[in-house]
Amino acid sequence: MLELAARLRSLPRTDLEAALATREFDATGIRDLFDLAEVLLAPDSLDHVISRLDRPRLAVLAATATLTADHAGMTPDAVSAELARLGASAELSAAVPQLLGRLADSLIVMIDDRRVHLPAAVAARLAVRMGRDIPDAAELAAPAPPVLVGVDDVDRTLLDRRAAEAAYATVAATAELLAAVGNQPARELAKGGLTLPDSKRLAEACGIDLDALPRLFHRADEAGLVLRDGAYWLESDIGAEWSQLGSADRWQRLAEQWLARIPPSLRELVARRSESISATDLREDVRWLYPAGGKWLDDGLDRLVDDAEALGLAVAGEPVESGRLVLTGEVQRAASALAVHFPAQVSKVYVQHDLTVVSPGPLEPVLDARLRGFADVEGRDLASTYRVSAASVNRGLAAGETSASILEFLGEISLTGIPQPVAYLVGEAARRFGSVRVASADEADLPARTVVRSDDDQLIGTLAVDQTLNAVGLRQVGPHRLLSRFAPDVVFWALADARYPVAAEDHEGTIVRLRRHHLAQSPPAPPASDPIAALLDRLLAKNDDDATDEVAWLARQLEAAARSKETLTVTVRMPGGTTADYLLAPASVANGRLRARDRKADIERTLPLSAIASVAPAPSNV
Repeated sequence: MLELAARLRSLPRTDLEAALATREFDATGIRDLFDLAEVLLAPDSLDHVISRLDRPRLAVLAATATLTADHAGMTPDAVSAELARLGASAELSAAVPQLLGRLADSLIVMIDDRRVHLPAAVAARLAVRMGRDIPDAAELAAPAPPVLVGVDDVDRTLLDRRAAEAAYATVAATAELLAAVGNQPARELAKGGLTLPDSKRLAEACGIDLDALPRLFHRADEAGLVLRDGAYWLESDIGAEWSQLGSADRWQRLAEQWLARIPPSLRELVARRSESISATDLREDVRWLYPAGGKWLDDGLDRLVDDAEALGLAVAGEPVESGRLVLTGEVQRAASALAVHFPAQVSKVYVQHDLTVVSPGPLEPVLDARLRGFADVEGRDLASTYRVSAASVNRGLAAGETSASILEFLGEISLTGIPQPVAYLVGEAARRFGSVRVASADEADLPARTVVRSDDDQLIGTLAVDQTLNAVGLRQVGPHRLLSRFAPDVVFWALADARYPVAAEDHEGTIVRLRRHHLAQSPPAPPASDPIAALLDRLLAKNDDDATDEVAWLARQLEAAARSKETLTVTVRMPGGTTADYLLAPASVANGRLRARDRKADIERTLPLSAIASVAPAPSNV
C-alpha cells in the first residue's frame, strides 16, 4: 500500500485523474492518499478492474505474479522471457512494455526505472481467482485461435432482405410507441417497469408481443426518444423530431446509439470477425478475449446480440453487410443499403365512403402525423387504415384544425377525392364543436376549479348523469352550468374521451387550443461535476511540498505500515551527514517519534521523525 500511495503522490494530476477514471471505488471516507491507496487495493475494486482486463493484459499480469512469487527479477524483459517460456507468441512478448504501461495506467502495477512492482494485494486477489474463474498463466499466454473463414453457402441477398425487414419492423414499432406515449403517457411502477395496462396498450399499438415491449421501450429510452417525468414516461422533444424523419434516418439514429454502447475493444474484435462471425462465434471470441469478464460481459453480450437482430445487423446469428458497415463506423452507408429494401413511402391515400382512409404504403411522417390529428389508426402494416369519426374530428378541432383545413388537407392527399359522407361528418362535427365549453371557475364558484356550460340544457342534464364522467365529479348548479373540483384540462379531456363536442375557452369566451400532453424536454448537458476531480481537489490541497508536508507524509507512511504490520527499510540521517538503513517494523508514531522493532537486531528502537530521511518497502525476500 505504501508504494501505491507514493505512486499516487508522484503522478501529475492529469495522469492521476485518468488512472482513477479506469477504476471503480467508494470515495466515502477517503481523507488522504493513503486511504485512496487502501480503497484501490480492496478486493471489490480489484475484482472490478481485473474482470475488465483483456487476455493480453491478464497474461502479462499473471506472468508478473509468477515472477513475484519466485522472487525473480522484475523487469519488462523478465516478464517477456517468462511469457515466452509459457509459450506466448513473439507478438505478445514484444508487446510487454506497452501492456505493462497500460496496467500501470490503471494502478495495478508500478514501474520505476524499468523495475516492475506488483502490489501484494493484487497478487493475492489474482491468486484467489486464477484456477477458479480465470485461466492459469500458461493458458492465458497461449496464442489466439485463428480466425477461420469458412465456405459461405448462405444466400446473402436473402439475408439482406430479412435484415431490412427486421430493421424496418423495429423502426415502425418504435414510431408507434412514440405515438402511443405521446397520446397517453405510460406510468412507471415504484418497483420499476411499466404498469401492466400501459404495457398491454403499448404492445398492441406497436403490433408486438407483450414480452418484446421492454426491449423496444429500453431502446427508445437509450436513444432519448422518451423521457421520464415523475412517475410517467412522455415522448421527448428528440422523439418528436425523430418521428418526422424518414425511415432510413430513423434507423440510423437507433444504429448509432447501438454502436455507441459497444466498448471500443469489443468493437474492434467484432469488426475483425464481421465477415464470418456468427452470434455463437461472437460470444466465444469475446469470452476468450475477456476470460475474467463474468456477469457484466454476459449481460452486455445478450443486449448487443438481441439489439443487433432487432436492428437488422445480423439475421439468426449470421453476419450481414449492414452489421459490418455499422461496426466499421459507416452507419450512413448501412442505412442506405438497408433502405433499398424498405417499403417506399407514399404521399397519397384513398379516402373512402365508409369514413376510412387507406394508405397503400407507409405514409410520409409529416402527413401521417397530420392525419392522426383528426383520424384514429385502425390498422398498421405496409398498408395502413385510419378512420374519421365525430370524436376524432372533434379532437382535431380542439387542437386547432377547422373544417376547412381538414377538408383541404384530405383533398390534397386523396386519390379519390372527398366522399360526401366524409365531408358531411366533418361539417357536422365542426357545427357542433363547442356546444360544450370548459373554463376556469370564477371566485364565486370556489372551491370548484372548473365550470362546464352549454346552451343546451338537455345536454347539461346528460353530462350530469353520465356515469363515465363520475371521476371528475360534475355537479349541476343551474340549467346551463356544471362545476368540478378538478382542473379545467382534466375535465376537458374527460369530456373529449367521452366523445362530447367540447371546447376549452378563456374568461372572455374565446376558444383556446389545448395540447393533451406536453413533450418532455431533453435536459441540457449537466454542468461539469466530476467526482474524481472533486476528490483530488480535496486530497491534493494539502500537498504543498513544504517541510511540514514532508513530515506529515512520512508520519502517515509509518502509521499505515504499523497498522498493516509491514516491515520497512528506514533510512536514518547519522551524525556527520551519513545515512544508515534499518529494517524496522513500525509499532506506533506519536509526539514526533517512531517506535519500531529492528528486525535484524531484534531490539526496539525509538527515532525522531526529523532524523528519518526516507522509508521504502522492505525487500521481498525479507
